Amino acid sequence: MNRVRTKEIDLNGRKLKLETGKLAMQADSSVVASWGETVVLATIVTQPQAEDKGYFPLSVEFVEKHYAGGRISSSRFIKRESRPSDEAVLTGRLIDRSVRPLFPKEFHDEVQVIVTVLSIDQTNDPDILGLIAASAALSISSVPWHGPLGVARIGEAEGKLMINPTIEELENSNMDLFVAATKDKVAMVETKASQVSDEVVFNAIKEAHVNSQPIISLIEEFVKEVGKEKQTYSTLAEEVEEALLKEVKQVTKERIEQALFDEKTAWHDSMADQIKAELTTKYTEVLTPLIISGVFDKVAKEIMNDLVLGQKKRVDGRGMTDVRPIDIEVGILPRTHGSALFSRGDSQILSVVTLGAPSLGQTIEGMEGERIKRFMHYYNMSINPFSTGEVKRIAAPNRRDVGHGALGEKALEPVIPKEDKFPYAIRIVSEVLGANASTSQAAICASSLALFDAGVPIEPVAGIALGLITDHENSEKFQVITDMRAVEDFYGEMDFKVAGTKNGITAIQMDTKLEGISFAVVEEALKQGKAAREFILDAMGKAIPAPGEMSPHAPRVEIIHIKPEEIGMLIGPGGKNINGIIAKTGAQIDIEDDGTIMVSATNPDAIKAALESIEGQFKEVTVGEEFTGKVVRLAAFGAFVNILP
Repeated sequence: MNRVRTKEIDLNGRKLKLETGKLAMQADSSVVASWGETVVLATIVTQPQAEDKGYFPLSVEFVEKHYAGGRISSSRFIKRESRPSDEAVLTGRLIDRSVRPLFPKEFHDEVQVIVTVLSIDQTNDPDILGLIAASAALSISSVPWHGPLGVARIGEAEGKLMINPTIEELENSNMDLFVAATKDKVAMVETKASQVSDEVVFNAIKEAHVNSQPIISLIEEFVKEVGKEKQTYSTLAEEVEEALLKEVKQVTKERIEQALFDEKTAWHDSMADQIKAELTTKYTEVLTPLIISGVFDKVAKEIMNDLVLGQKKRVDGRGMTDVRPIDIEVGILPRTHGSALFSRGDSQILSVVTLGAPSLGQTIEGMEGERIKRFMHYYNMSINPFSTGEVKRIAAPNRRDVGHGALGEKALEPVIPKEDKFPYAIRIVSEVLGANASTSQAAICASSLALFDAGVPIEPVAGIALGLITDHENSEKFQVITDMRAVEDFYGEMDFKVAGTKNGITAIQMDTKLEGISFAVVEEALKQGKAAREFILDAMGKAIPAPGEMSPHAPRVEIIHIKPEEIGMLIGPGGKNINGIIAKTGAQIDIEDDGTIMVSATNPDAIKAALESIEGQFKEVTVGEEFTGKVVRLAAFGAFVNILP
């Protein structure tokens, strides 16, 4: 029988416990993490690659179980959990983005991290616990990994920061900031905020780093007791690599610079592939094509770093803080409810808005129960292979599409008017028509413009991506670059996406290829991001300065209120009454439990007729009022006249 080992600390008044030696013992390592009554299981399994694929084959899965929340699926036909929900995909990506940079670059074995939610208490969110469990499981495993990571969540309400708020506290927070950190660096940031200032966000990131340290200490103590010896892995001898890098740089420097400075990505890729092929032919007897490709990329990266840090020169000639040329068109599709085409450099996005009745919101069922989402944003790139000039199979939306769509949703949702002010379901689709980096942020800009075109009263939102070039011999020497191109993204070391209005930040997503970034980098990225955001918002304001008129093809929605006790009368036995009104008028009618009635239709006459029918049922008749009615039956004592509704 295996010996069970546990470590625990008090984390913001709730017990955080790590346990190993009891569950999933055939995995390389497994950790059960509990916080309050939320419990997750993280497992690590690794195996050698049959052949080197040229990339690190890490997969991270976040698995939700309905039983964790004591629920049975409401579907009549499917009770088993099926494909991962979007929320599960997003949490898996969040964990992946946090842990991936801490693996050695030379380690290429397959690694699978699976985090399974076993119990959820509606107080402690399993996403933060899932990352803690994954960090602990990787730390005690035999897999080479330069952890551990700590994690903290920060909220903000009434000018005060909240440390690791509960799920209920987050509902009243102006900010949900999630940070993964090492002892001295920031490894990952994910933020949703209601137009919070850059200063507050920066202070929150620093506060999160401080509050992540107890978790790092806990995991380090855990490793001392149960940690396994780390695997060894082969690397190219340092002296061999240095000699090879020097030789390759001498014979290819001019051509690599030419490839880097080409204006079209496709030309750069073609020239790079040609140089790699020549190097492969030259060194094929002593080195594999993958090693040669890796050496080429290191040389290209070194050359680009030298140009940026030494000469302040970017691949397309822009300054470090310059945004690529912007082109905007709105209202380009005649029958849609709102549309906009946003181009920034070679990245081009078409966003289209559709408005619908409130009942057309998306019902989402998960471990926590059901909820209705009335604002939806979808991002399509994998189904548009032409956007990168490639011939590919048209595939279903992948995890990247889901992640970028959710980021746009996160950035825009804080400015979407409340349902009582704008009672519509809102669906946006962002089609990537051209891709050369920062398409997720271009989608936010295009979506904001399309919402204006649809007549939705919002504060405009713009997004920008910032990159990073560092001196590897002096980490304090760095350059943040505004509005990366694809080659700068590929050879750069950070992707810092920030979106917001002129009033403040609405979303951040930061990940890095380094083992974390300094606060100085974070501060500079926020500073440059704010300036770029305001520049883009000015351009958007010139294209469409205010929300337009709603499209004649969009439905109209009117709201009235009745007493809650009158709802049954309106619906009628078996829905006979309400269905009769819908059939007669052609309007869509949605009824809320508090007596709010939302009537929608494209035809205003249909709305008017439905409202008259509803209001007539509850109108109180007073003596002396005059009505025009229809005689429906005659009797010996008089006539029956229908006056209401």
